[in-house]
Amino acid sequence: MNEQCWKVSSYSGNQGNCVEVKPLADGGVLVRDTKDRSVPPFRYTAAEWDAFIKGVKDGEFDL
Repeated sequence: MNEQCWKVSSYSGNQGNCVEVKPLADGGVLVRDTKDRSVPPFRYTAAEWDAFIKGVKDGEFDL
């Protein structure tokens, strides 16, 4: 996979304990674990990703 397209959260710092996302041309997103890039990424459709982002913004996942 093209490593240039992956984005890491600015909150991950130098610890590498984060996830990376890669936008796809169809609006979907790939998500992978920064610690183990050998594991295939999860793929989400544009609708799934939009629902997740909305849930985060609405506080659905707040502890």
